[in-house]
Amino acid sequence: MIRFGPAGIPLSCKGRTLRDGISDIHSLGLTAMEVQFIKVNAHTRPASEEEIGRRPFDIPAEVIVEVSTSSRPDAVPDPAALSQPIPRKANVTVLSWFLAKSYADLQQARVLSRAVDVHIALHAPYYVDFASSPAARERTLRQYRWAAALAHALGAETMVGHLGFYGTPDHAQAYERTREDLKDLRKWLDRLDQGELKLGIEPSGHPEVFGTREEILQLAKEVKGVVPVLNLAHIAARENKKFDDKVELHKLVDDFVEASRGSLYLNFSGVEFYGQGDFRLTPIKRGAVHFDSVADVLAEREYDGTVISSSPLLEHDAMYMKLLYERALAKRFARKHAPPPAAAAKAPSKPAAPSKPAPKGASKGQPKSGAKPKPAGKAKPAPKGHAAAKAPKGKGSAHARKR
Repeated sequence: MIRFGPAGIPLSCKGRTLRDGISDIHSLGLTAMEVQFIKVNAHTRPASEEEIGRRPFDIPAEVIVEVSTSSRPDAVPDPAALSQPIPRKANVTVLSWFLAKSYADLQQARVLSRAVDVHIALHAPYYVDFASSPAARERTLRQYRWAAALAHALGAETMVGHLGFYGTPDHAQAYERTREDLKDLRKWLDRLDQGELKLGIEPSGHPEVFGTREEILQLAKEVKGVVPVLNLAHIAARENKKFDDKVELHKLVDDFVEASRGSLYLNFSGVEFYGQGDFRLTPIKRGAVHFDSVADVLAEREYDGTVISSSPLLEHDAMYMKLLYERALAKRFARKHAPPPAAAAKAPSKPAAPSKPAPKGASKGQPKSGAKPKPAGKAKPAPKGHAAAKAPKGKGSAHARKR
């Protein structure tokens, strides 16, 4: 099954909470949503007396994403501390997020999404950097752990994110460093939710940012629990391709499905690119890469996945992609169940009903068969008493002889 949805709360949604967005997505006939955790506003402070002895999930009007009892700033907090009572002398990191004010809001959104069958994913912050410096690496790992705590509370299946700049001209060295960081992050996630949350890594459209097609696929193969995100607009911009060749598009999708171990997470938008790494996202109908070909590829095989619209039109383009996909499915069904050409040629055509032969001597304008024919060649006799009146006047008439 292929699910479609927008990257964020729909533009047409009157409310701006997660519950409003999920309800609106369901009313539009969509079945997926990628929650955007873009900007991070967090501060760390000592736990208050009201918080000590209570679990972070139970504290109202706050979203506590980290509990630490270590004085070391680089110490990795235990994810189990989020579900345990807060001890004395602990430091807590509180998140300010406009989409949810507490874990109760996240829990309500989770219950609603499951009730209306809308699958949730969460996008980690954009401004991350694994490889530039140790400080940037530590900041990025913390932000990913905070995003994972939110995704876990929402019941999300996938946490999507980028990896930042290479940080060095040696891309092979940057790859090795990033792979080890993802392994450490993956171990932390496994302790948080027993490996249920997938870590989706997106390619980048900029050549100076980590994330070629080959790098993303290789990371997914080498790090368990990491899945590649097929962001077709970014790959098209980075490789300067429009993917008009359906054979090439088929191979690309199959490679990502194989690396994802059977599923597919696809992020799509229109894109206009002017050179390598120079591009902008557009509505789908105006982009250089057309979703019609993608819909045909998805319909030809029974893929299981999610298609997220990240275009400026969000839910409108999500519904448009869903329409194109349903049309492609209908065409495939028609081809699959059409009669074979050979059988159609051998099938005898229905003979036309034979026309009844016209009666002998019938001519055009004669009454239909079964009607009594009029006698031919006999004039209609004149009524009695009118013969003299109708006789022509002339020299040989009776009136002339009497005179």
